[in-house]
Amino acid sequence: MHTFETIGIIGAGVMGSDLALDLASQGYQVILKDIHEEALDKAKAKIREDFKLVKLMKKELPVKEIEQVLSNIMFTTTYQSFHAVPFVIENITENWEAKQQVYLELQEHCQEDTIYGVNTSCISITKVGAVLPRPENAIGMHFMNPVPLKQMVEIIKGYYTSEDTIRKIKDFLKAVGKKPVLVNDSPGFVTNRVLMPMINECIWAVHDGVAAPQDVDKIFRLGFSHKMGPLATADLIGLDTILNSILVLYESYNDPKYRPCPLLVKMVDAGLLGKKSGKGFFDYTSVLAHSHA
Repeated sequence: MHTFETIGIIGAGVMGSDLALDLASQGYQVILKDIHEEALDKAKAKIREDFKLVKLMKKELPVKEIEQVLSNIMFTTTYQSFHAVPFVIENITENWEAKQQVYLELQEHCQEDTIYGVNTSCISITKVGAVLPRPENAIGMHFMNPVPLKQMVEIIKGYYTSEDTIRKIKDFLKAVGKKPVLVNDSPGFVTNRVLMPMINECIWAVHDGVAAPQDVDKIFRLGFSHKMGPLATADLIGLDTILNSILVLYESYNDPKYRPCPLLVKMVDAGLLGKKSGKGFFDYTSVLAHSHA
């Protein structure tokens, strides 16, 4: 079984910090890189807080103490330590220009045979592969939120992705307790091609005055046994990420069914991004105040 001892993670937002926590608590050495020192400080605080829940939910964790988890993570704003990293997972914002810049920078610091896991919900894996010297080393890895507690990972085969890369990544994911599902490269893959229009349509229902957000979600929770309603899911993912993802689908397929609801655009413009900003379709200010207390 193939696995990696050291893993580079680019981007210390919700996904990046979750991944760092998940891998470091399983004994892996992690290098968590972000351009902002503040993002790294927030990630460290989030990892500290979230570890309590992960420890509670996952009794079989190899690493039992938070200090040991943190000692397995190097927090950095540079690529200096990436020269010996065999595997990098990139989770920056869903913006092609920004991603392209990261992969151009990574090439200067990583070895030629480094494997790149593109943790994206919509961006083309083939497009990422095309900017790399070895495009067969790029593979899509769409992790679910929250990473430590969700087993399914949608892995995406780009046009160039090699069978060897797919095998190594499947082995790695199984070693960290995940269940990989392989799909082909197509905008939104399976998860977001279906999930984003559903969330967007729920936002239209609110926008058109059909139902209040809590009632839309109640229908999905009680009627379809969803653990979390679509609008609470949107708040958790971040409404800016939802908007970016649906815009990628809209541009990629050139199909009006993916047109973002004006209410979603207005909320993002207003800074109502969901859980991370304190307000979205629901109010999280008391939760945030409690976690900072």
